[in-house]
Parts: sequence; C-alpha cells; structure tokens
Amino acid sequence: MVDTRRTDLVLLAVALVWGSSYLTAKAATDAAPVLVVLFMRYLISALVCVPLVLSTARRGEGRRRWTSEEVRIGSVLGVTQAAILVLEMYGVAHTSAANAGLLISLTLVITPVLDHLGGRRRHAPLPVRFFLAAGLCVVAVGLLTSSNGLHTPGAGDALILAAAVVRAGHVVLVGRLTAGRSLRPLQLTSVQTVVGTVLCLAPAAGGLSTLTRASAGVWGQLVYLALFCSVFAFLAQTWAVQRTSPSRASLLLGTEPVWALAVGIGIGGERLTAFTAVGALLMLAGTYWGQAVERAHRTTAQERAAQEGEDTAPSPAASTAAAAAPTAG
Repeated sequence: MVDTRRTDLVLLAVALVWGSSYLTAKAATDAAPVLVVLFMRYLISALVCVPLVLSTARRGEGRRRWTSEEVRIGSVLGVTQAAILVLEMYGVAHTSAANAGLLISLTLVITPVLDHLGGRRRHAPLPVRFFLAAGLCVVAVGLLTSSNGLHTPGAGDALILAAAVVRAGHVVLVGRLTAGRSLRPLQLTSVQTVVGTVLCLAPAAGGLSTLTRASAGVWGQLVYLALFCSVFAFLAQTWAVQRTSPSRASLLLGTEPVWALAVGIGIGGERLTAFTAVGALLMLAGTYWGQAVERAHRTTAQERAAQEGEDTAPSPAASTAAAAAPTAG
C-alpha cells in the first residue's frame, strides 16, 4: 500500500510539473525569444543528463555509455521532440497557459487513431464511442478558443493543436522504435537533449544576448523547465510506470490539463469565460472518455487474441502513451 501511494504521488507530481510548465514557459517567453528559451532548456538538461550517463558508466555497469541503437533512436526521437516543443513554446506564447494545457490533452485521443492507421498488423476498428468522445473534444476546442462567441482558433491555439498531432505521432514512433529493444531511458533522454541543443543553437544564437539582461526570475524559470519539467519528470515517470499498471499511470498522468487549468487561473490570473469553462469541462470529459474506451477496446482485443493463441502483446504506442510524454510542457 505504501509503495502504491508513493508511486501515485510521483505520477501526480509529474502531472503537476507538466501542468505548471505552460505558465512557466509563457512567462519565460515574455522575457526572452522562444528559441532562446528552448535552447537553454535543452542545454541545461543536457548538462545534467550527459554527466549522469558518464558517472554511471564509470561505476561499471558492464555496458557502453551509449549503444549505437540508443544514439540512432535517440537522435530520431530528438528531432520529433524538438518539433513538438517548438510548436508548444510558440503556441503558449500566443494563447493562455490554461488553453495550452487543455488543448494538448487531445494527444490522448489522437494517438490511438494514428496507432491504428499506421499499424503494421491489422487492428480491430475503434468503437463508435471513441469517435463520439473525439467529437466531444472537437466541440470543446471551439469553446476553448472562443471568448464571447465562437470564432476561428487564434495562431497560438492552432500551434498547440498542431503540437498535439505531432506529439501523438511522437508517441506512436516511440512505441515502434523501442518495442523489443533493450534501451535505457537515461541514455535515450541524454541523446535527445543533445540533439535538441544542437538543433536550437543556430536559430537561437542571435537572441542569446537577451539573457545578459535576464532577471533571476527568468533564469529560475529556465532551470525549472529544464530540471523539473524535462529531466525530473521523465526519469520520475519512467521509475513510476514500472511499478504500476499502464492504465493507472495513464489516468494519473492524464490529470496534467487539470493542473494546467488550475495553475493558469490560480497563479497566472488567467480568466475563464462561460464559454471556455464549458469547453474545459467538455475537453476533460472527452479525453478521459476516449482514453477509457480505447483502453477497454485494447484489453478486449488482447483477451480475444489470447483465446485464439495469437500474440497478446499490446500495441507499443498504446502501452507507452502515458509514458511517452516527456515532451510535454
């Protein structure tokens, strides 16, 4: 019981950190260019992760610091992760932190769709109820991106919606590339942080001088994004999901948009209109409903496959959907 509570608390802490990252990123991008903030987030993360890998190698684990597979796969995932964060950071700079946290939760319903469309083996079609839940989320998007009435989503909202699609594709890619391979999370993370640092260096170079005028608060935000929202969140999540079920982990990590909403309103002073309040409720209901339907559908398919003597392994993307969100926030 104690271990279960500890694991649940760790997962909730990860969800809280990710939820708070939207307001932190918004505040940081108000003081420095988006790509500078992103470059520093990657650089600080890399300066922590790489020495950790080197220190564990020196203690003698009997394996190389990085295997060729870890470098190759980590590099590919580093590119897709950077794409997500660029979209998210530019998006949150032009919308509210609460909106960003709620809209990015669409990843939960987009991922199973992409997983089924891109699956190498035949999948049973998703039930109609799943698409009803997805439709509820679409209605929620319209309400969330409105103020006093419905209108076309703003640039920031559109970028966050694009980030949700790319993030879902990233989750599916993680599942495909890591399935059946012995890959170490810390090594993969360190490669991704180095790739992100390299990719952001040239675009951010022209704005790095703005950091010389940055306040201690801005530097604190950069460190928080790097150490807590990236390094801590990913490693803590990896530790926790190994000690609980994918369903329970997914449910707890799925509270991220709730925390984003609470932090945005409670700390950021963001205002919720009647339209956006209803949209927030519909988004939470739609994503939780869609996730529950997909999970039940996957479990039934595995049980049917077991009865027929087929491979019962879950879809890689489905089982990593909750654990593949280190890109978040």
